[in-house]
Amino acid sequence: MRILIVGGGVLGTLHAWQAVERGHDVVQLEREPEARGASVRNFGLVWVGGRAAGAELGTARRARLLWERIGERVPALGFRANGSLTVVRTEAELAVARQVAEGPEAAERGYELLDATETRALNPALRGDFRGALWCGRDAAVEPRTAQPALRAELAKTGRYTWRPGREVRHLSATGVVDDHGERHDGDVVVFCTGARTGGLVRELAGDPPVRRVRLQMAQTEPLGEALTTSVADGDSFHYYPAYRGPALDALAETQPQADVAAAHRMQLLLVQRLDGSLTIGDTHSYDEPFAFDVTEDPYAHLADVAGALLGRPLPPIRRRWAGVYAQTADPGRIVHRARVADNAVLVTGPGGRGMTCAPAIAEDTAEELDL
Repeated sequence: MRILIVGGGVLGTLHAWQAVERGHDVVQLEREPEARGASVRNFGLVWVGGRAAGAELGTARRARLLWERIGERVPALGFRANGSLTVVRTEAELAVARQVAEGPEAAERGYELLDATETRALNPALRGDFRGALWCGRDAAVEPRTAQPALRAELAKTGRYTWRPGREVRHLSATGVVDDHGERHDGDVVVFCTGARTGGLVRELAGDPPVRRVRLQMAQTEPLGEALTTSVADGDSFHYYPAYRGPALDALAETQPQADVAAAHRMQLLLVQRLDGSLTIGDTHSYDEPFAFDVTEDPYAHLADVAGALLGRPLPPIRRRWAGVYAQTADPGRIVHRARVADNAVLVTGPGGRGMTCAPAIAEDTAEELDL
């Protein structure tokens, strides 16, 4: 079969990977010269620990195994099984970490509660004042800015993959698609992975998909000058991941409100070291459109303060700042919005903040559903 993938982000590229792995010819079309959406504006986290129990956790765990296998074949992906530490600084935060570390899914998620000495032994760059950390050994990371080109380079070696950037798909027919150059691309199946872009042809085919858009702010620092051996989160992250819900989190929310700037921007601290030694740091969450076209400075100052407190030293200077927008399915019981939009076409969008984590498994599920 000949498969057309519309969208050059991580979700589209992993759908291309699945199709090629299953013996099909693939043409991947992207409206930009290179992917520029949420797929490159994220932490590169393969984040298993915080996922909701049930299907979401199962999908994340399966995706984690797939990422590791792909990383063995594509070293430029930068896959590393570095795990994560959610560092806790107060008794209320420690109670949340203890609740989940002693919960029934602790082994499945790779949780272990560490004291401050154990935390510093695992990640010596953390020299600040804190009580301990929730270790998640199943978490991992990849390089978001280079993942898609690295995967495409490997796909091209098969001779069954074609990358067509700078092509906006304008029309779907029974035999394929037509782009904005007037060029036809024939295929048996079309998979639309258009991310947060749900207008244009997607709206014509699917109406308004049941997704919401979320805007975030992030940054990248100068190199830290030493290894940050794990990904790092702070106690505010407990508020944003479903795995931590329970009485201890309720008590945390009641007795330890977030700082004003963190609450106003729905913030958490996440830190991931890039292969060049720099740190990706974030993030904020905004749900009300129209989104601002500029970035706000207060969140960056807050992130620098919190990160500096955990590191026990000033955060390296920020050298890049950006905003991004991702699409998130409106149904909390679904990992992604996947729907037939024509006899020969399916739309896959809305993984939300799970996109980088779950993309390999989402693509695998699509391939199974389409019987590829």
